[in-house]
Amino acid sequence: GVSNRFELIPAEESEDEPTAGEERADTRLSERDTAGGDHEGSKDKSKSKEGAGTEETDGDGQREGQEAEQPDPTLATSNKPRKKKKKRKTKKNSAGETVEDNDLEDIDSLLERIEDPRLAPQSQGGLTADSRPLLYVEHRNLNPENELKRYFGARAVLGDQRPRQRQRQYVRSMWLTAPKNTWPRYSKTGITMQLLDTRRGVQHFTFEHHREYQQVQFKFLDAVESMDPNNIVLLLQMSPYHVDSLLQLSDVCRMQEDQEMARDLIERALYSLECAFHPVFSLTSGTCRLDYRRPENRAFFLALFKHLMFLEKRGCPRTALEFCKLILSLDPENDPLCVLLLIDFLSLRAREYTFLTRLFQEWESHRNLSQLPNFAFSVPLAYFFLSQQEERPELERGQAREHAARLIQLALIMFPSVLMPLLDHCSVQPDARVASHPFFGLNAQISQSPALNQLTSLYVGRTHALWKDPAVMAWLEPHVHEVLRMVEAQDALVQEAEHKRKIRYQSAPRNIYRHIILSEMKEATAALPLEVTSQPVMGFDPLPPLDSIVSYTRPERTSHPSNESTLSLFFRSLLPNFNLQGNVPHEGDAEARAAQDLNQGVNRLMAAMRDMLANIQFQEPPRDDNPDGDGDWD
Repeated sequence: GVSNRFELIPAEESEDEPTAGEERADTRLSERDTAGGDHEGSKDKSKSKEGAGTEETDGDGQREGQEAEQPDPTLATSNKPRKKKKKRKTKKNSAGETVEDNDLEDIDSLLERIEDPRLAPQSQGGLTADSRPLLYVEHRNLNPENELKRYFGARAVLGDQRPRQRQRQYVRSMWLTAPKNTWPRYSKTGITMQLLDTRRGVQHFTFEHHREYQQVQFKFLDAVESMDPNNIVLLLQMSPYHVDSLLQLSDVCRMQEDQEMARDLIERALYSLECAFHPVFSLTSGTCRLDYRRPENRAFFLALFKHLMFLEKRGCPRTALEFCKLILSLDPENDPLCVLLLIDFLSLRAREYTFLTRLFQEWESHRNLSQLPNFAFSVPLAYFFLSQQEERPELERGQAREHAARLIQLALIMFPSVLMPLLDHCSVQPDARVASHPFFGLNAQISQSPALNQLTSLYVGRTHALWKDPAVMAWLEPHVHEVLRMVEAQDALVQEAEHKRKIRYQSAPRNIYRHIILSEMKEATAALPLEVTSQPVMGFDPLPPLDSIVSYTRPERTSHPSNESTLSLFFRSLLPNFNLQGNVPHEGDAEARAAQDLNQGVNRLMAAMRDMLANIQFQEPPRDDNPDGDGDWD
């Protein structure tokens, strides 16, 4: 029942020994002899396994470890020479180098420190993560099942999937998603990835659409213009891995409360894009870039963003944070989806406080993260949570308390309009002094610019649940009173913050609008300006950049004179690809505009009639459940 027969060969086996089967039997026997005859040999064996970092992943390896820990006196007197050979082997690590006893003790103490559950949060951001790049992505953290196993255990997550895995057909191993048996068979879609250039150690890639994929893309645009989701379904039946169709249909399923299907379609889109990766494209290095201005690259950004939103709702914030880091690493300078407005929330939910404080320290100098309300309030909250971790040294906890106190006061001074909506969402009634003070009152919300109102509304609507902790409110209260004291004393910091608010936040950039639309936070969506809400927003490409780099264009439709009768025109309009293209006179602009208005009006009428006919339901005749009755009508 083992899929890989070579996994049965122990990692310690040398190549000059006779056969794998004899060595397995002799190894288990010698381990029993070692455990029964010499207890010190058993200790050295366990130390060498931990020091060398050798991991036995199969079931036989686990049984060998259990048998080595349980001495068997009946086998304690046999195979003495083989026992000495095993003792010599245990002094070698996985690289074949000799390891001294004092080195083994140091490695053992280091492993015990890393595996200590109380030091797990510290090891995430301290020992291992600080030496890596800030946006380093770990493959194991891209799998939500790993996070769910940590919460609920492998048995609760996998259930009865293990027996069925053996009969499953071979599929390509992926990092972003796990292919499912219910998906259509994958074949090349016509998407490829090319390496454009390499500058200063950073590789720039782009997706490309071949001619056959372009034809499917044109059919998709026709289906979108028809305003009928059934046309997209028909297109996916012919091209089951067309990415934009999967993204658009996912939005339709989500609006219809079919969350499972919506999530499945996004995962299928990610699978299709990952199959097209360039051989040197790396998800983890943080040095691979994609330009959002190219329409072919936008589907990857959007699929990743929508996938992490599903993961966050599913209760996997650590996995969602890893996908957020991946999106940011693809274009950290421009951040086309503005995931900086989201990464602090995911860090707090995943309890990755050290990562959030490190991001703030390294990027504050050149990105001015403190001028975003979400970083201004989330970073001191992260320092507060760090100060509450009892396993940390008292010196670190004291420094964290000082950072939290200083930064939360600066946040309240810079963004006073956040406090009252935040308390209102948390169902907390402020005291009389705070409620009646004009600095935090209604005037603070009315006087701020619309762009700043969108940022504060987005932060309060997204993260208010993290502030409901009574300990957090008890920590926040004295700092609010301290800020009021500084306001009444006319502190210079208060005057400077007011001046900054008037000069900055005049208009939000396009990527912030794009983020608000994708996040669907009703508090922030209501604050969007009219120039954004008045234009149509498509789920496969919301608010495209104004400086897009277009590689191919959709061909214009040829206009044919319509000499059909009204009845034939009506029946032809029931077809999905119908579009009225009549004779458009070109004698003057007025005639052309009138013909265009007539064209649009007829198209809207036909779309309404198609919807009406699609929703017609014929009622079945009543069934004769009482054949012996008198047959009278009621």
